[in-house]
Amino acid sequence: MTLAIAAPSEPSLEEYWPDIAELAHQATVTDEAMPAGMFFDLATIHVLTTATIDRLRELYPQGQFEVRRFRPNIAVRPDNDDAEFVESSWVERELRIGDDVELEITDHCPRCVMTTLPQGDLPTAGSCAQRHATTKYTSACMERCVAPGESSEATP
Repeated sequence: MTLAIAAPSEPSLEEYWPDIAELAHQATVTDEAMPAGMFFDLATIHVLTTATIDRLRELYPQGQFEVRRFRPNIAVRPDNDDAEFVESSWVERELRIGDDVELEITDHCPRCVMTTLPQGDLPTAGSCAQRHATTKYTSACMERCVAPGESSEATP
């Protein structure tokens, strides 16, 4: 392990692919390119709503969909929890957090196999149906910071 204070010019990561038939690779590790100049594989900030988690639970009630399984930086509880995958409507818009912070929603966040692996007291997402629901329907977003600052509240 190397501790660096700056991101490498051509960063890469190793991605583990478990033995799941629906995945592009099975039981292997691949080398993946990352965006230049950063330590993150896609974006610095990941936002997820409780409405998305609620919809995933409706689509697959046997699953254990929890916000922490998706590891967002920010979890938002929309005013309307019936909003389903509300993050999809945020792409190419800005999310304001309090008075100072603005995040530009740049794209959806594709979910990797990590959401199906055991995390803390959450077990492996044991069935193919949950794995499929987790990777197919999740519409969390990626952002870049437009206006930095400090805040404890968010407003889309």
